Amino acid sequence: MNERIRVPEVRLVGPGGEQVGIVRVEDALRLAEEADLDLVEVAPDARPPVARLMDYGKFKYESAMKARDARRNQANTQLKEIQFRPKIDEHDYGTKIGHVRRFLTGGDKVKCIVRFRGREQSRPELGIRLLQRVASEVAELATIESHPRQDGRNMVMVLAPTRKKAEVKSDQRRRREEARASRRAEKHAAKASRAAEQAGAQAASRQR
Repeated sequence: MNERIRVPEVRLVGPGGEQVGIVRVEDALRLAEEADLDLVEVAPDARPPVARLMDYGKFKYESAMKARDARRNQANTQLKEIQFRPKIDEHDYGTKIGHVRRFLTGGDKVKCIVRFRGREQSRPELGIRLLQRVASEVAELATIESHPRQDGRNMVMVLAPTRKKAEVKSDQRRRREEARASRRAEKHAAKASRAAEQAGAQAASRQR
């Protein structure tokens, strides 16, 4: 940056991203000083190196804010497991499918496992039909990442949410902020209403 740049000339980029061309470093430094900006080498391996006129302090601050936001918005998708029995009753199925929906809505993948016992292993079509039913009932929330396949005594299918977890977190945060803003507005309106009632009462008292 600035006087630390040790090459005789650079390909200069202006503060707005405009291409200035190849100029001597002395001239680039003079332009930076006149504009109260820094000359920053952004592509040192290029020939000649690329340098840009910028407010380096502001650039560092904005980069730090972007990195912080990226870390805050980053959310690792987890793989949740839900187990079914081939001849599951409707009440239990409804509970399980509810869990599947909740996990998918939260942005997590779901590994659906049908566990076979004894002679049930000779009826793989029961597992296939059950997993196909699950997939069809959550089709608006997920896509099939791994189709039903036999894995020992189990049959496994993996569902991937159609929305990324970071998007879900962002929506949840936005709804919380909107709810807080609504509560603040309601409190302000109630306070204003009470003030108006008090003013009206005082005016009526003076008239009496």
